[in-house]
Amino acid sequence: MTGSCSSSPPQHFFFFFFFFLFVPFLSLAQQTVDINSSNWDIPPKSLCLSQQGNFLHSEFFHNLKRLVSSIQSLRSNTYNFYNLSIGTNSDKDKVQAMGLCNRVLSRVDCLNCISHAAQILTTSHCPRSREAHIRTSKCMFRYSDKPIFGKLKTFPTMEAVNPNNATANRTDFIRMQSKLLNHLILQAARGDSKRKYAQGDGPAPPPYTRFYATTQCTPDLSHKDCNRCLLYGLQNATEGRIGIRWFCPSCNFQIESDLRFFLLDFEYEPDGPDRSTITEYYASVTLIIATVGSVVGLVIIIICIYFLLTRDRRKEKQSLEGGVLIKDAQLFQMDIDTIRLATNDFSPNNHLGEGGFGAVYKGVLVSGEAVAVKRLSMKSGQGDNEFINEVSLVAKLQHRNLVTLLGFCLDGEERLLIYEFFKNTSLEHYIFDSNRRIILEWETRKRIILGVARGLLYLHEDSRIKIIHRDLKASNVLLDDEMYPKIADFGTAKLFDTDQTNQIKFTSKVSGTYGYMAPEYAMNGQFSVKTDVFSFGVLVLEIITGKKHNWSPEEETSLFLLSYVWKCWREGKVLNIVDPTLIETKGLSDEIMKCIHIGLLCVQENAESRPTMAYVVVMLSASSFALPRPSQPGFCPLDGESSSSRGNHTSSIPSFNSVSITHVVNEENFNGLVLVPAVPADVVQRVYQLVEKLHAELGWSVASEASVANQKQVSLDFRSRPLWH
Repeated sequence: MTGSCSSSPPQHFFFFFFFFLFVPFLSLAQQTVDINSSNWDIPPKSLCLSQQGNFLHSEFFHNLKRLVSSIQSLRSNTYNFYNLSIGTNSDKDKVQAMGLCNRVLSRVDCLNCISHAAQILTTSHCPRSREAHIRTSKCMFRYSDKPIFGKLKTFPTMEAVNPNNATANRTDFIRMQSKLLNHLILQAARGDSKRKYAQGDGPAPPPYTRFYATTQCTPDLSHKDCNRCLLYGLQNATEGRIGIRWFCPSCNFQIESDLRFFLLDFEYEPDGPDRSTITEYYASVTLIIATVGSVVGLVIIIICIYFLLTRDRRKEKQSLEGGVLIKDAQLFQMDIDTIRLATNDFSPNNHLGEGGFGAVYKGVLVSGEAVAVKRLSMKSGQGDNEFINEVSLVAKLQHRNLVTLLGFCLDGEERLLIYEFFKNTSLEHYIFDSNRRIILEWETRKRIILGVARGLLYLHEDSRIKIIHRDLKASNVLLDDEMYPKIADFGTAKLFDTDQTNQIKFTSKVSGTYGYMAPEYAMNGQFSVKTDVFSFGVLVLEIITGKKHNWSPEEETSLFLLSYVWKCWREGKVLNIVDPTLIETKGLSDEIMKCIHIGLLCVQENAESRPTMAYVVVMLSASSFALPRPSQPGFCPLDGESSSSRGNHTSSIPSFNSVSITHVVNEENFNGLVLVPAVPADVVQRVYQLVEKLHAELGWSVASEASVANQKQVSLDFRSRPLWH
């Protein structure tokens, strides 16, 4: 390198050499600017109104100062919206204020952002104003001496745009972009007084793949005003831009055509090696070339520096094994070539199995580390929303009983998740196999039960983000080399309010696995932490019995595992259902009975009667503990109803293997199936099974509700409450 830089070839050679080499530099520098321009980190913008000369000595100023200083001590809420005031309604010096954060900001970060913005606004930007507004990249704060709650305000506006506009298929680009935003605008406007926010994705024309967007209004707005505010931004800001973030005091929206930019919202801002230094370097090179022009010596030096820098960057990239370290989550965004090399181009020999996400492959990185690669299948019923969900949630979780996400890959249509590898695979691999489950002695099973309980407790109460898993089952519990459990698969997980651990939410999209779903969730879309408790109870009974949730005894085929365990419990014959390999071990009947008792407490039909996971861990850990009496489990015959009388109606319906579900029927001429039976809850589960069998035998394809347009849906309506919308 030194020799080539010190030689003196003809001047025209260096001119052409520099020209062809530097043009790509300009392109790369421009791309770097585009990425930064689509980032949230844009300077604050403020608007000062109603200036007052003696403002600093007014009562209004003192009220404002008190209000701003109190923000940091406010109790945070999960909605990231704050409506504040100091003074009486008749007081002319009453201060009314409002703060709103981006939906993805944590509650603590939201209060910090609003407090910091308020300090800047009142001390620096608008120190003498009775009315002012400030918008940063992450939050908004405004105050006034007039009422502002419920008042629409669209000025001032602020936007961060990708300077590149769509050129190919521009008409389709604008139409499809507007279609997605209009859909999300309606969703956000339908929100309640606590949150008006929507997020989603939709198709985009070539060369793009999909659009990703969010819409948000201050929750105090009416449905009509929220709609007007966002439509105002849509009409004045999009103009075919491939990425834009638009803000005004009352609302904001974001739309991107690149999922990488959309992931920045989840605090996954790519922080490649010396990005800012490289950007400044290219800017400096441009300035030097424009200034010195024909000075060949400087051109040669710059070229040499470039080769040195790129050589170092290549070495650093190799040390990262093809990935870009993501700042907050300690993840690698790996390139597709690295994954193909690790899995031998997704060789069938490395295929480990299928999950709700898609195929799972074993891979070996250059470092020799074994990994499990989950590859999103277009037929899995999951899409970008589930992919983003899993990346954004699992990366922030650290617990010995939760699986560790090592990285992810986005490349065209490829969506890959890279996890630590477990050669023992899942609990399902052992517990339902009569030969393999012999390995699972009682101490091992007890350790698995307690480990899963502790993992759920961490998700519900101890992690910095509180999560409902919604798809806990044997196949989603992995086992390490020492047979310790690791909860996996967070594609359908949901965040919930940390202040209200027992709050109830509703969803129109029921996702999970039949048999593990709590009755209130399966039938009404109602979920809470008690939803996971129910799934845990089913899992406990499966671990102790060695039977699947949909197992039926030969003598009473109308009963499932839960109903049969409940029957044996009431008759005092519960040991009849215990795995025979455990019965052979002497002195364990009391411990086994205690775990069955806890399992029955967890699967009670009434969600309020189920214990929390904190209580479950205490019950499992205590050597002596008085347990409450369990009530009837969900999906069981009513007390006193004979199973034989009910078996005539249901025995002809076959069972099925557990599969994760989010269903829309993709059949052009299918007019929809509406079932409105007035039947007991356990028959509902058998109807679920019938639908699954119809899917399998008639060849109906299953797709994600978010990615299927204009398709007929299966609408099962039990007791006038739709399961799918």
